[in-house]
Amino acid sequence: MLDDAVADRLLAANPARGVKLPGRAKRRNVYLSAAQLLALADEAGPYRSLVLLLGTAGLRWGEAAALRVSDVDFLRRRIVLHRNAVTVGRQVYVGTLKSGKNRTVALADFVIGALAVTAEGRQRDELLWPSADGGYLGPPSSTDSWLSGAVARCQAADPTFPRITAHALRHTAASLAISAGANVKVVQRMLGHESAAMTLDVYADLFDDDLHEVAPRLDEILGKNWADRPAEAR
Repeated sequence: MLDDAVADRLLAANPARGVKLPGRAKRRNVYLSAAQLLALADEAGPYRSLVLLLGTAGLRWGEAAALRVSDVDFLRRRIVLHRNAVTVGRQVYVGTLKSGKNRTVALADFVIGALAVTAEGRQRDELLWPSADGGYLGPPSSTDSWLSGAVARCQAADPTFPRITAHALRHTAASLAISAGANVKVVQRMLGHESAAMTLDVYADLFDDDLHEVAPRLDEILGKNWADRPAEAR
């Protein structure tokens, strides 16, 4: 705004230009284990398939809320994302994805099966998870919603179950993908991040174990050859 004021000749210079902002502590990501994700899905009632989709494919809430039956390729086990339904206050704005580019996400068989149950009886142009009035489903609140209720029931059965939001399911998807052996570029494309650097910045803690595994793997690859070399060549 100050730069615009300078451009409009309302200010001679921007007094905020060059000011260094204080560092902001990074919020710790919350991840569900595979067992916890399945438990949450079982408690989510009609939103079971939505929990599984968010927790394995890492969609943003608005991307999932905008999904229609026709966006799911049940034979190839893929979904095509090209709309984003963002809730601002009480108004929903539907536009392109955050990256500005469409993307395709591959799904596990059990997720496709759950989506098929949700899509049964719906027309191709119908939303998969409509709101009560037939519009786009808004993000669930953390205190009084179907998600908070499902979390409460999981916590009653398992005291270690964390308190989570819908966005934590996106983090869970990244965690499970990395645990399954996905590299950072695969995770970047799945989540729709602008760059792999952004993915590494957000999920650096998930790659810490890889750092500890580098040395043992180097021993496996090079260690024996090094030991077999003459002493003077070491």
